[in-house]
Amino acid sequence: MILIKKIDVYLLRNFLGLFTATFFIAIFILLMQFMWMHVNDLVGKGIGIGVLSEFFIYATASVIPLALPLAILLSSLIAFGNLAEKFELTAMKAAGISLFRIMRPLAVTVALLSVGAFFFSNNVLPKSQMKLWALIFSLRQKSPELEIPVGEFYDEISGYHIYVHGKTPKGELLNIMIYDYSGGFENAKVMVADTGRMAASTDKRYLVLNLYNGESFENLNQKQQRATGSTKSIPYRRETFTHKQILIDFATDFNRYDESILNDQHVSKNVAQLIHSIDSVHVVSLERSAEQSTQLVTARYFGREQRSGIILPEKLTKEEHKIYNLDTLWASLDDAKKRQVYTLAEERARTYRDQIEYNALLLEDSQRYIRKHEIELHRKFTLAFACLIFFFIGAPLGAIIRKGGLGAPVVISVIMFIIYYIIDNAGYKMAREALWPCWAGMWLSSFVLLPVGIFLTYKAATDSPLLNPEVWSIKTKRLLNRLKRNK
Repeated sequence: MILIKKIDVYLLRNFLGLFTATFFIAIFILLMQFMWMHVNDLVGKGIGIGVLSEFFIYATASVIPLALPLAILLSSLIAFGNLAEKFELTAMKAAGISLFRIMRPLAVTVALLSVGAFFFSNNVLPKSQMKLWALIFSLRQKSPELEIPVGEFYDEISGYHIYVHGKTPKGELLNIMIYDYSGGFENAKVMVADTGRMAASTDKRYLVLNLYNGESFENLNQKQQRATGSTKSIPYRRETFTHKQILIDFATDFNRYDESILNDQHVSKNVAQLIHSIDSVHVVSLERSAEQSTQLVTARYFGREQRSGIILPEKLTKEEHKIYNLDTLWASLDDAKKRQVYTLAEERARTYRDQIEYNALLLEDSQRYIRKHEIELHRKFTLAFACLIFFFIGAPLGAIIRKGGLGAPVVISVIMFIIYYIIDNAGYKMAREALWPCWAGMWLSSFVLLPVGIFLTYKAATDSPLLNPEVWSIKTKRLLNRLKRNK
C-alpha cells in the first residue's frame, strides 16, 4: 500500500497552487489569441451579453486541451526551480531521497491530469466544438449593427453606399447621399435628401428609410427604354420628392444555425465515432476504387481493336497469333486508315485521361475526409501525452537551472512551447496534405520532445551541471587555451 507522506503533501501543495495559477493564465492568453482570430465575427454585430458569454464559454473549452500542457510545463519548472533555488532539493537528496522519488507524487498527479485531458477531449470537447462553430456560423450570417458614421461612406448594407453629413440629437440624418447598386452598376441610382430617418421593420427583416426634400437620379438602359416605348436617347431619369420611403432587405435579427449540420464533422465526434466514420468511408473508398478499376479495364481496355477500326477473328490459333501482331496489323493499313487510327487513339487517350482525373477527384474527397478524421483521432491522444512529456521536461529543467519565480522559467517555458507548437503544426500540415501518414505527422512533436525529456531527467538525476554558466565558462576557457597551444 502506497502511503502519502508529508513530503508528498508539501510537493503537491506547491505544485497544484502554481498549476492552478498558470493554467488560468494560459487559458487567458490562448483565449485572447482565439478572440483575435474571430474579432470580425463579433465586433459591430450588436449581439447581446448572453451570446457573448456563450461564445466565451465554448471558446474557453476549446483552448483547454492546449492550455493544459503549457500550464504543466510552466508550473513544474517553477516548482522545481523554487526547490532548487532554496536548496530544498539539495536537502532532500542529502537525506537519501532520489529525484525520481521526489518527482513520483507529481508524476502520478500529472498522469491523472493526462487521463482527465483525454476524457475531456473525447466527451466534452466535441459537444463544445459543435456548439462553438454553429454559433460562429450564425454570427457570420448576422447583419452588422446599423450605425451609420458621419462624414464617410457606409457600405455594410449590401448594394448601397450611404453618406451622411451630420446627425441631430434626435437621430435625424442630415444631407444624405445614397448610391444604390442593388440592381447592378448599369442600373445605378443616386439619391440626395436634406433629411431622413432610418429604422428597422417590426419583423427585423427590412430596413425602412424615409427621405425628405430630395432628388433621385436613375440611369435608363435599353430595357427601360423599350418598356416605356421611347425612341430617344435618355441618359437618366430625374425625380423630385418631398417624401420618399425605401424598403431595404437587411435582416438584423440573430438566427442560430442548426447544430445538426455539424454532426458529420470531425470536430464533433468522439473516438468511437471517429473510428466508425473512418472504417465506413474507407470501405466505400475501396469499393469505389475497385469499381473504377473494373470499369477502366472492361469498358476502356478490352475491345480496343474494334474501336480502332481493326477487326480480328474471335478465336486465333497459335499460328494466327504470330501473324496478327501489332507490327503486322499496322503495316497492313493504308495511309488514310493510319491517320484514322492516329486520330481515334489520340481522342481515346484524352478521354481516358479525363476519366482518370475525374475518378482521382472522387477518391480524393473520401481520402481527405478520412485524413481529417484520423488527424482528429490522433490529436485526442497526442495532447494528453504532451502533458506527461512537458512534465518530464519542466521538472528536471527546473532542478538544473535552479531558478524559480516568473523570470527565467517563463522565458524557457515559452521557448519550449513555441518549439513544440512549430513542430506539431508542421506535422499537422504534413498529415493534412497527405505528405506523411497521419499518425507520423500528429505524433511528430512527441517523437521529438520525448528524447529531450528523457535526457533532461537523466541529467537532473545525475546532478549534471548542464545549464550552469560557470561550468560552460570554464570549458570555453580550456578550449581556447588548447587552441592557443596548438598554434
